[in-house]
Amino acid sequence: MKVLLLSEQEVTELLSIEEVMEAVENAFREKALGYAQMPPKVYLNFPKYNGDVRAMPAYLERLDVASVKIVNSHPENPRKFGMPTVSATVVLLDPRNGALLSLMGGNSITAMRTAAAGGIAAKYLANKDSKIAGFVGAGVQARAQLLALLLVFPNLEEIRVCDISPKAAEAFASEAQSKAAKCKVAVVASEAEAVRGADIVVTTTPSKKPLVFDAWVSEGTHFNCIGADAPLKEELDPAILKRAKIVVDDWEQASHSGEINVPLSKGILSEKDVWAELGDLVAGTKPARTAKDEITVFDSTGLAIQDAATVELVYRKAMSRKAGCFINI
Repeated sequence: MKVLLLSEQEVTELLSIEEVMEAVENAFREKALGYAQMPPKVYLNFPKYNGDVRAMPAYLERLDVASVKIVNSHPENPRKFGMPTVSATVVLLDPRNGALLSLMGGNSITAMRTAAAGGIAAKYLANKDSKIAGFVGAGVQARAQLLALLLVFPNLEEIRVCDISPKAAEAFASEAQSKAAKCKVAVVASEAEAVRGADIVVTTTPSKKPLVFDAWVSEGTHFNCIGADAPLKEELDPAILKRAKIVVDDWEQASHSGEINVPLSKGILSEKDVWAELGDLVAGTKPARTAKDEITVFDSTGLAIQDAATVELVYRKAMSRKAGCFINI
């Protein structure tokens, strides 16, 4: 069996945030309309190493795309091993016969498809005249989220960032300034400074306790909550969620491992407090923002359908450009 092998660098060179956002938005639409299979993530937890590995399968039926991603989350990797917190590998399958079509590095795919969901959520939920964005967390995913956000809001006037690592915050700020030359970019000392007065707040930390508090939040703020992607993780004060319009990427996954998982487990929130899934907004089956002063929250856990849509895009472009190499398995 000949299989197309694509390195991480080759995948990165084939991806653009514009194309990924289009593919991922379509995947959310397909899910909302009932044309996607996506079994729950399977977790292997490694408590003594503060990490886990997940298997994420999906099938987009009308697009005839099937994939499985293996991805880890080990927050201590950068400090202990000089490795990324998240590393992924993805396989693309032929639904007709189950054959393996391609094996490819999945780090860029994970970063870009997650960022795409944030950009799509902001497109539907943030106020159209948003000018100030605050970032809590300044790692790889924060930088990817910035790319997607600037695609939707190219006229942002101010970007603020805070991170536990001053070096990471400075690197983010430098990249942000290069991407948005006319925008004021500032490294701030606290989460409060990043959040107060911001129109859009993006959180991308692995925190297991709230970092952003209700007293700091202005009416009309939109949150992209990206960091909580496993049980016990949370970044927002539950009081924010209680007065927000909450949109999740997937109810089953978010209730287990998203921003809402801890408040749900404590009885602070219930399923009726969740307005919609993102696909409902994309498909037009539910309205998005309906008032300028609404506080909106997008709870992103990262879906296998996003991987499938992005992997298919990479494979199609690789075949047309003759990228990668074929190996016999």
